[in-house]
Amino acid sequence: MRQDLPFLSLNKYLKNIFGERVQKIPLDAGLTCPNRDGTKGTKGCIYCDPYGSGTGRARNGVTIREQMIQGIDWARKRYGAKKYIAYFQSFSNTYASPDKLRKLYNDALVSSDVVGLFIGTRPDCIDDAVLDVIEECGKGRLITIELGLQSAHNHTLQNINRGHSVEDFVGAVESIKKRDLNVCAHVIFGLPGEGPEEMLATIQLLKSLNIDGIKFHQLYVVHGTQLYEEYKKNNISLLTLDEYCSLVARAISILPERTVIHRLQGDPPRDHLIAPKWSLEKNEIRQ
Repeated sequence: MRQDLPFLSLNKYLKNIFGERVQKIPLDAGLTCPNRDGTKGTKGCIYCDPYGSGTGRARNGVTIREQMIQGIDWARKRYGAKKYIAYFQSFSNTYASPDKLRKLYNDALVSSDVVGLFIGTRPDCIDDAVLDVIEECGKGRLITIELGLQSAHNHTLQNINRGHSVEDFVGAVESIKKRDLNVCAHVIFGLPGEGPEEMLATIQLLKSLNIDGIKFHQLYVVHGTQLYEEYKKNNISLLTLDEYCSLVARAISILPERTVIHRLQGDPPRDHLIAPKWSLEKNEIRQ
């Protein structure tokens, strides 16, 4: 794989800051989201699997501290890493009381070698009380809040049962930016009803908001989702590998060079993936 990537990768960004490899440790806090617990809905987004893109380890009684220690041990042996980021990945990791969030975040900060706190969540789960806790726990560490936008079009968000609006996202970004914290946006290319113009309009919005980072995902179908039921009825068309890579390349060209590219493609669970099968070809996508 080429090393002179024509964009600022997350690995390079972290190395520029810390002078060495920094490994993210994914964590499952066992939280849910307002689109599943009945506050806004019960089924979640049409593409969301029962684990919320997480490991499900919290359901098996593995604590955040245990997950972090085990993850550090793995990263040290696999990559020789000496610095780590606690990455709260699955579901909405600001969707709890401030006291509960404070304990979860602090439990992940097992040593001074944990130099960052990355928190994945939804834009409608951000408020001042949550941001106060994040600033408190992450003091002296690199903080990034990852917000799922997926699309800058409200009709698309309604179609995928997202449960929040574009305006919610803009408001959350503005609140986070006031704290001088980093924001990474998640977008999905290939959502039902969107063509290249709509997808790239989402990128233009992110550019206008001076977003710090972005994660690109292709729409993929896995077992246990509403999307799978629609796919079986032939109601869903998916992007080809060439179409997806072309869109990502165009999107990167729109964003400022300082934008950190956290991810080029989604990483579906191999055993549950239905389509597209090229989603498993990570190296090919990156090339």
